[in-house]
Amino acid sequence: MKAFGLARVLLLAIAGLALLPLRGVSAPLEIWISSFQDKVYYEDMVRLYQAKGHKDFEANIRAYGFREMPDKLAVAIKTGVNPPDIVQLDEVLFGMYLAGEVPFVDLTDRVKKAGLDKDIVANRLSLFAWQGKNYGLPQSLSAMVMYYRTDIMQKHYISPDDIATWDDFMRVGEELGKKGQAMLALDPSYFEILLRQRGSDWFGKDGKDGKVLPDQELAEDTLRFIQQMQEKHIGILPDRASIFDPVFFSGDISNGEVFCVIGADWYGLDMIQQFSSDLAGKWGVMPLPAWKGKDGKLGPRTSTFAGQGLMIYKGSKKTDEAWNFMEFVMKDKEANVQRFTKGNSFPAYMPAWKDERLLEPVSFFDNEPFGQLLVDLAPSVPPVAVNPKRPMAVFMFQEGIFSSFMYGQIDAKEAVKQLREGLSRAGGPPGAGKDGPPPDKKK
Repeated sequence: MKAFGLARVLLLAIAGLALLPLRGVSAPLEIWISSFQDKVYYEDMVRLYQAKGHKDFEANIRAYGFREMPDKLAVAIKTGVNPPDIVQLDEVLFGMYLAGEVPFVDLTDRVKKAGLDKDIVANRLSLFAWQGKNYGLPQSLSAMVMYYRTDIMQKHYISPDDIATWDDFMRVGEELGKKGQAMLALDPSYFEILLRQRGSDWFGKDGKDGKVLPDQELAEDTLRFIQQMQEKHIGILPDRASIFDPVFFSGDISNGEVFCVIGADWYGLDMIQQFSSDLAGKWGVMPLPAWKGKDGKLGPRTSTFAGQGLMIYKGSKKTDEAWNFMEFVMKDKEANVQRFTKGNSFPAYMPAWKDERLLEPVSFFDNEPFGQLLVDLAPSVPPVAVNPKRPMAVFMFQEGIFSSFMYGQIDAKEAVKQLREGLSRAGGPPGAGKDGPPPDKKK
């Protein structure tokens, strides 16, 4: 009987422990991140948040791959099993969640109350907005620049001033191409980057009318420009057809087959430093060459393509706790500085730019003031037409149409036609009109 009584006491004690979370003990915040590098950063941010007065705050940081994240999130949303409180998504993938009921918390009022509507670069904050509501906070400026190997530039007696425009780039590149030296690796993302630098986009300016590639002539001309670089050996297709594959750095870059690459701030701070660490000090950074308009005026020397943002899942029971942490990460001075100095990205939060640590010379990039260059380019970062069909446009182009075009199987006119027809068949957002009927459910 004594043994039975003791066992009963133990069972009651265990049951009591199991009920502790229901009596005020808060479970950790669940935060899903898209890369290991970002996971390290956000683990540091949790510790910084705790050190700055939130000692009881706890969070589980889970990292998933860029392509893996949507699948994980879809399962969590559908089943309701262990969903995240905060999720990090790339701006391209964000469009996947806009064709139906948006599964993220409307942060519009919170953003305004925190002053972030004025303190974050407007064209970056709008990336995670839809139909007048803001659903996320961008963690990077994501301004496009041109990275280049300083040693190879010097070998050929070239300076950044020699390639201030795309006409310059083609002239210099053609001379080097005749000698067997290519300048640039031609990635599928460059179509969108160059098109946006020229003032156009995948969709109409407001992103709501569903019109695909509204400036057909400019889209075709941009494709032909990329093709011309290949024909003149100014640019080549990278190993495994992507500049985002580590093999690109161990192959094309390390052997000097190309010495320029277009990428955002995070591309240089994260990927270049991670996968070509042996070339530290031999990388330089400059603005993109400018396009010359018909009136002879030069256009902006930057563009944009992708960047991460933080959202709160609508099913979270900890919206306030999640928002408080997100606001801290966006506004805290040290959080912004570490995002840059620890190889993540350059912040889109403008007040942080006053910190001298963001503007100092960076030894990896030949002691150039990389941060100052990004600050100078920030006003020229173009807007992006947010649209539910943007993810499909990007993947359709990257995974089929681009290679068919570059290998001469279709011409520029046919490439644009296939994009328009493919996206029209896929449906579109409400009000899509002739480019696609309104969807009946989220894709």
